[in-house]
Amino acid sequence: MKVEFAPLSLPLQRRLQTASVAQWVFSFLGLAQCCAAAFIALFFTRFWLVSVLYAAWWFTDREKPSKGGRKINALRNSIIWRYMRDYFPVTLVKTAELDPRQNYLMGFHPHGVLAAGAFINFCTEASGFSTLFPGITPHLMMLSLWFRIPFFRDYLMSGGLVSSNKESASYVLQKPEGGNVLAIIVGGAQEALDARPGSYTLLLKNRKGFVRLAIEHGTPLVPIFSFGENDLFDQVTNPKGSWLRQLQHRLQQIMGISLPLFHARGIFQYNFGLIPYRRPIYTVVGKPMPVQRKHRPSEEEVDQVHQKYLNELCKLFEEHKAKYNIPEDKHLEFI
Repeated sequence: MKVEFAPLSLPLQRRLQTASVAQWVFSFLGLAQCCAAAFIALFFTRFWLVSVLYAAWWFTDREKPSKGGRKINALRNSIIWRYMRDYFPVTLVKTAELDPRQNYLMGFHPHGVLAAGAFINFCTEASGFSTLFPGITPHLMMLSLWFRIPFFRDYLMSGGLVSSNKESASYVLQKPEGGNVLAIIVGGAQEALDARPGSYTLLLKNRKGFVRLAIEHGTPLVPIFSFGENDLFDQVTNPKGSWLRQLQHRLQQIMGISLPLFHARGIFQYNFGLIPYRRPIYTVVGKPMPVQRKHRPSEEEVDQVHQKYLNELCKLFEEHKAKYNIPEDKHLEFI
């Protein structure tokens, strides 16, 4: 006998969606600190052996974030990510086929404050990546320092996150069997300082390392623009040259991460808090841009491919912006 469950009421669905987003925000803002504190605290309890054994295993496993990571499909398919997807909602839009016999390097734009679209689309199956691109395994790059935190590193790798260094990128892109995607949020943490509603400024003008990487491996480049990514949070005004912007840049140089002062709504009220606004995200994946392989490309060759990539990204934005209510007079700005 088949048992059917009554559908959840809309208010309950909304509460579950908000709760899923709240736990995700917490995971980025506080989980790392909690994991580090727990690892240290265990040394001073009768469970000290847990930290000792983990430390020993961690040492032997230290290269894993640069060797493709360690995905756990059960976690990637968790229902909690589907609630998070529906909160905004997040939609992954396919514009071209990807050959599963080929590896690809995807440039994701913009970073936004917390890269919600990148996380949902590449670190979970909530938006149906494997259905849209069968035979393709996604890997999203993240700052290496996060993988130095005990326990937290395993949480990150479970979703497909890998360390953001050249060794890690090469490991994914040089797999001969193909079927791998390396997604890079090119603007990085610094671009987050310009993430605010209505902003289409990308830190990309002099970011060419990912292009050089694609040429060295002969990997096609795929531009991605995530419409709505910058609309999830408001940010304290920090124009270039202001004392706040200078302080944020200084902290970024010291810590390796940016600290945007953002705010949106709360869990139980809509006036102020750290929960993102309910605004749709449409992540549009462009068509692959072939790249001819060359072991040591010249600066001129890198510049040519980089300019072609900028043109393709602009074309992708212009072709789709009207569908997602972007004003006609708005265009991408590269800095």
